[in-house]
Amino acid sequence: MADKSYYEILGVDKNASADELKSAYRKLAKKYHPDMYAGASDAEKKNAEEKFKEINHAYDVLSDPQKRAAYDTYGSENGPMGGAGSSSGFGGFGGFGSSRGGQGFGFDMDDIFSTIFSGFGGGRSQSSRANAPQRGADIRVGMTLTFEEAAFGVQKNISVRRTESCAACGGTGAKDGKAFKTCSTCNGSGHVTQVQRTPFGQFSTTGVCPTCKGRGKVITEPCKACGGQGRVDRVREITVNVPAGIDNGQTITYAGEGNGGRNGGERGSLIVEITVKPHKLFKRVGSDLQLEIPVTISEAALGCTLSVPTLKGAKELKIPEGTQSGTVFKMKGCGVKKLRSADNGDLYVKVIVEVPRSLTKEQKDLMRRLDAAFEVKQFPKRKEYREKL
Repeated sequence: MADKSYYEILGVDKNASADELKSAYRKLAKKYHPDMYAGASDAEKKNAEEKFKEINHAYDVLSDPQKRAAYDTYGSENGPMGGAGSSSGFGGFGGFGSSRGGQGFGFDMDDIFSTIFSGFGGGRSQSSRANAPQRGADIRVGMTLTFEEAAFGVQKNISVRRTESCAACGGTGAKDGKAFKTCSTCNGSGHVTQVQRTPFGQFSTTGVCPTCKGRGKVITEPCKACGGQGRVDRVREITVNVPAGIDNGQTITYAGEGNGGRNGGERGSLIVEITVKPHKLFKRVGSDLQLEIPVTISEAALGCTLSVPTLKGAKELKIPEGTQSGTVFKMKGCGVKKLRSADNGDLYVKVIVEVPRSLTKEQKDLMRRLDAAFEVKQFPKRKEYREKL
């Protein structure tokens, strides 16, 4: 983990209450959740992902009374052995080296420590977590929209295959939700204790019961509808309301429409990832639109009124005489609706002066006569260029 303490990572005092920890965690988890960085750069995504992992680990430790007590006392949630990274001995006693070091004891200290502390911080808390509500997994689906659908919003139905709790057994996996018996291995406690002898004395470790997986009971007759799994696959039709102004790469999240949880846990979320098809004329930048319109030399020189296409029909745009190629005109409010706002972006029209090709003899003569009639001052850029030469 990072050099900062878990309290610093969550931005709380060492004496913070459980509610204060939860509040700080939720705020940071929301800030650094990967969904918030869908349109970010790879570097920003990676940084957010690391932050998200860091705050999750910090909260996992501090929200568990046992782990927090061990962390406050020893600086590690793994208790007094949390900082032991060397195999040279235990507590500085070099004579108890590993078998790889050839100290003659014929046992591996790493193996002993892993056996002794395999249940540390676990025991009843692990067995209780086996029965604790578990949130269902999220489901991610893609949705492709036309340019106009994204700009104006649309409602679409999609079919989603998801895991749901079996209605026949109430998610228990047992027939009628009642065909259980107490686990004979753990006598219903959900955990078992093993006593082991080591060179340091006798140690007892507590872990999840392997027979009932910590539930304390076993199924005597499985539910026929789900085969004892307690969960079934279903295809559901979900209505997706796409808001006006959504952009390519953004997502829409529906809480509670993902896979079902376990042990009464809440459903996961349905995350709809949006892909927007490009438009033939417009280029979108945020809520603004860009458009290029070609004009003739005479239109640019004499000025004209253009009929400009917008998302809500054609609008007139006056082009003043002497307009240069590449000049950009802004049509305010003719862009895409901004998300979570009643305002629209703007439309930027770039005028491109097109030079005619394949002139006839008569047209060439007219152009030469016209060119001869021009004065130097009418071409300031050309005049400036020649002066620089």
